[in-house]
Amino acid sequence: MSANLPQLRDEILKACAAASEVAAVEAVRVDALGKKGRVTELMKTMGSLSPDERKAFGQQINAVKDEITAAIDARKKELEASALDARMAHEVLDVTLPIRPEGRGSLHPISQTIEELTAIFGTMGFEVAEGPDVEDDFHNFTALNFPPGHPAREMHDTFFLPADEAGNRYLLRTHTSPVQVRTMMSKQPPIRVIIPGRTYRCDYDMTHTPMFHQMELLVIEKNITMAHLRGCLAEFVRVYFGVDDLATRFRPSFFPFTEPSAEMDIGCSRQGGELKIGNFGDWLEILGCGMVHPNVLKACGLDPEEYQGFAAGLGVERIAMLKYGIPDLRTFFESDLRWLRHYGFAALDVPTLTGGLAR
Repeated sequence: MSANLPQLRDEILKACAAASEVAAVEAVRVDALGKKGRVTELMKTMGSLSPDERKAFGQQINAVKDEITAAIDARKKELEASALDARMAHEVLDVTLPIRPEGRGSLHPISQTIEELTAIFGTMGFEVAEGPDVEDDFHNFTALNFPPGHPAREMHDTFFLPADEAGNRYLLRTHTSPVQVRTMMSKQPPIRVIIPGRTYRCDYDMTHTPMFHQMELLVIEKNITMAHLRGCLAEFVRVYFGVDDLATRFRPSFFPFTEPSAEMDIGCSRQGGELKIGNFGDWLEILGCGMVHPNVLKACGLDPEEYQGFAAGLGVERIAMLKYGIPDLRTFFESDLRWLRHYGFAALDVPTLTGGLAR
C-alpha cells in the first residue's frame, strides 16, 4: 500500500496544478480527501495492519494528506486572485461620469442644522469645541454643581456603565455641558465656544429619543452680563428662522450650573393647529440659558470675582423640527430613505451667512 502512496500523491498534485478554475480544484479535493476520496479510502485500510505497520503507514499517509491539502489551498487562492484581477480589469468604473439623479445622496437635517448653527455663531467669534461621549461623574455632574441625590444622577435618567477595577463609575454624557468644564479647565479666558454633539438619556417618545444632539454656547470673559446673553441669543434666533423682527422673551428658570437661569421664548402662532414662527402674539419655549454659576467657575479653577460668563443649550433636533416642519423626533433615526429624500439637503449645500441658510 505504501508503494502506491507516492504515485497517488503525484497524480493528485498534478491534477491540482492542472486545474484552471476554483470548481476544478474543489473536484480534486473531493476526489482525494472527500468521504470516498482515494486518500480517505487508503486510510480506512489501516485497521488491517499490524501495530508497527499501522504506525509507519499512518505517518506516511498523514504527510501526503497535509501536502495535498496545502497544494489545494494554494492553488485555490491563486485562482481566486487571478479571477479577482480579471474582474477588476473588466469592471471598470469611470468616476468622472455624472451620477444618476436617483442615486444622488442627501445631507441629513441634523448635519445641515449643525452647519447652520456653526455658520451663525462663527460670525460672532465662536469656535467649535468637542469632548468624549463617555464621561465621568465629575465632568458630567459634580463640576456642574449637581448636588448629591439630584434626580439627573439616578439610573432612570442616565446610562451608567459598569465600574472599572478602581471603582470609578462612567456614563454616557447626559448633556454637552461636560465639554464646558473641559474647556474652562484647559483654556484661559477669554473663551467663546459652541459645543455640538450627541447626548444620551433614558427616554423615548415623539419628542424624546435615547440618543439626541445638543448645541451649547459658553462665553467666559471679564464683565460679561445678562445683556450680552440676551443680545447674542436674540440675534441667533432671528437669523436662524429668517425673521428679522422676531420677538423674544426670557422667563426665570432653574438649572444647577447657571445663576440666574432663564428659559427663552420666541414669538409664534398656533392657529388652525399649525405652528408658525413670527410675531403672532403667542410664545414658544426654544432653549435654556443663564449666567455661569460661581461654583462651576470655582470647580474649573477660575475666580468668579474676576470672570463671569453665560451659557445656553438647545436641542438640535428640536429646532430642526421647528424650522423644517418635521413632526416626529424618532424619524430622524429610522434610516428611512424616503424620509431622507424628502427632508435631506444637497451634499454641497453648505450654509453660510454670505451664501444663505437653508430654509
